[in-house]
Amino acid sequence: MACLVARTGRELQRCIPYRYKNGIDGTVGNELEFLVITSQKGNAFMFPKGGWELDESVEEAASRESLEEAGVLGNVECQLGQWSFMSKSHDTYYEGYMFPLFVKEQLDLWPEKNVRQRIWMTAAKAREACQHWWMKEALDILVERLTSEQKQKDEEV
Repeated sequence: MACLVARTGRELQRCIPYRYKNGIDGTVGNELEFLVITSQKGNAFMFPKGGWELDESVEEAASRESLEEAGVLGNVECQLGQWSFMSKSHDTYYEGYMFPLFVKEQLDLWPEKNVRQRIWMTAAKAREACQHWWMKEALDILVERLTSEQKQKDEEV
């Protein structure tokens, strides 16, 4: 059973939840979809984020934040990179880590369901919706990684 209380953390990381869109016949296709969520005030789209606790790894925190903020469970994959960015509210720089999360399950109930909306969209729409350059850059890296992996698989067949 998942914890339904959000934790606070230190340092920051974000996840880019993604999946392969199902075809009309129910089979998994090659078309990628990315999950964005609204900010708690509902004004902006972003990827799930948060801090990590002393008792967890940054990967465990990324998975937990995706559950708390977006209501998805999945596999955290190899880090996309680390970015420095200015906090709007605290006028200070933060280091942020970005991870892909391959979504295996989407829950109907999650801790922040009442304060956030979640929307699946194409890479192009997700890139347009995200306000911050570093989120767009991380998304581009992920799309390139996934596209390259798919090309390799196709060449092996």
